[in-house]
Amino acid sequence: MILTHDDIIHEIENGHLKIDPLNRAAIGPASVDLTVSNSFRIFKRIDHNIPVQEHTDYTTITKKRIVTSKYTIKPQELILGITEENVTLPTNIAGWLNSRSRFARLGLAVHITAPFIQPGESGKQVLEIYNAGPNNLDLYPGEKLCQIIFQYCKGKAMYQGQYQNQEL
Repeated sequence: MILTHDDIIHEIENGHLKIDPLNRAAIGPASVDLTVSNSFRIFKRIDHNIPVQEHTDYTTITKKRIVTSKYTIKPQELILGITEENVTLPTNIAGWLNSRSRFARLGLAVHITAPFIQPGESGKQVLEIYNAGPNNLDLYPGEKLCQIIFQYCKGKAMYQGQYQNQEL
């Protein structure tokens, strides 16, 4: 079952669901808007194939960039960003990250794969940001770039993987 506005508020006020910092105006009818930080990872041009294997580390093929005003993402470019908000889910709630439609209409995909957030997970959310459009797009730190949708789980589970409390 998807949580609606009142359910989200209830879970936050009871201390089960945590979003820090929380902008109450970002809570919509059935989602919460999240903002992109000023920290990005830009892919390096590599002259060899990159193995798609469990041990492959994305930090070795990207470089970190802190943006002071904006980052211009070119057509067909993929970068990594991270939310300003730290989201902590209880063991009975999972989350789904989605693009906001206003930016999707510009050709911007904010979370191209792996949108699922496990119950019990805590941390900022890494965004796989892709410009599928024909034009350069300017990304501004602090912009509400994506939304998270919460869903009750049947039973309880706890994420204990490598991306708990992840950094970019």
